[in-house]
Amino acid sequence: MKPFTERVIQIINAIPQGKVMTYGQIAKEAGSARGARQVVRILHTMSTKHNLPWHRVINIKGEIAIPDEESAYSQRAMLEAEGVCFRPNGLVDLKKSRYVPEINDVDLI
Repeated sequence: MKPFTERVIQIINAIPQGKVMTYGQIAKEAGSARGARQVVRILHTMSTKHNLPWHRVINIKGEIAIPDEESAYSQRAMLEAEGVCFRPNGLVDLKKSRYVPEINDVDLI
């Protein structure tokens, strides 16, 4: 497994309940500021194998990016059950719910 992929998996696993990160934020933390699409690919192909909390990853606008309506509804329900804050327009309130890892976060070093 490539180092970037390993790092993405570590970062996603470190997102606590009730918080979210964006695809681009994860890519930047993993060392590739332009790697958001790679994060999407990793989530798509490795979520089940690595038991990733995929539902805690959203796009930069605060949107659930899954085009399938049923899956998007499930993701929102899981996030709400964890206490993620949504604004009246249906977007995640990133000011309240975005996770920003600490530099000395043991899981991310």
